[in-house]
Amino acid sequence: MKNIIAAAARFVRDEDGVTAIEYGLLAGLIALLIITGVTTLGQHLQTIFNNLADSV
Repeated sequence: MKNIIAAAARFVRDEDGVTAIEYGLLAGLIALLIITGVTTLGQHLQTIFNNLADSV
């Protein structure tokens, strides 16, 4: 029983994978922001070019 409690305590204190998870979440958030920005920019550019084509 002591081994199980000690293993559980070690697991709770272990922070080896936390940094990798944090970097993964940060990279995912940055990718989401880039995708959103590029999509929005593309839509605005399409509107600009459509207006330009209509005026020509």
